[in-house]
Amino acid sequence: MLDKNKGVPIIKILIIEDDPELALILTNYLTKYDMEVIGAEDPYIGLSLLTQHDFDLIILDLTLPGMDGLEVIPKIREITNIPIIISSARDDITDKVIGMERGADDYMPKPYDPRELVTRIKTILRRTHTVDDPKKKEKEIFVADAKAHTISFKDHFLDLTAAEYDILSMLIQHKNGSVSREQLLYESEHIDDDSSIKNIDVMISRIRQKLAKIDPEHVYIKPIRGVGYLLTDRV
Repeated sequence: MLDKNKGVPIIKILIIEDDPELALILTNYLTKYDMEVIGAEDPYIGLSLLTQHDFDLIILDLTLPGMDGLEVIPKIREITNIPIIISSARDDITDKVIGMERGADDYMPKPYDPRELVTRIKTILRRTHTVDDPKKKEKEIFVADAKAHTISFKDHFLDLTAAEYDILSMLIQHKNGSVSREQLLYESEHIDDDSSIKNIDVMISRIRQKLAKIDPEHVYIKPIRGVGYLLTDRV
């Protein structure tokens, strides 16, 4: 994200941490380094925020109410591949190993100096290239043309039915955010009102097959359990 006033990249961070005092300290410190921070004390709220905002990195505590942080990691990975830094007072090496195996990118035992956290964040983002560079803007891999009623994927036009076009265009509009099956069903102009929710799953499967013919190595439409689907270009 680019700060239009300063002309420098803004790093957007999600902190899932149930210690409000620590979360405030980290937020105030990271803000000094062009980082925008959103905090969540509850892991379920944190997971919900991931479907509503585009983040560059997650700082995750392990001891959380309702769900252990190690269980949160695979749920994050169902939504996004952005880097995760574990921030935990638990010093068991097993936690570190399990966390990294489940998809975390780094592990910082508490207490630590916030300056080290800043360094770790910048190092990880340099490696993963998740911070927007205004001089090196990546081309969109999904492009929808509403007038022509076409969608291209990696410069290939997709052969879509009218209903499939409606579904994929809605997912593109909400890219990196979840869209419910009900929304896909009832906001489509080319799906009968009498159709069932299961028809959405069938059409999603067909769209996935068409994407896989162009890029068989990655899955771009991901299911969000109990909600619907999410389209991502982060692979």
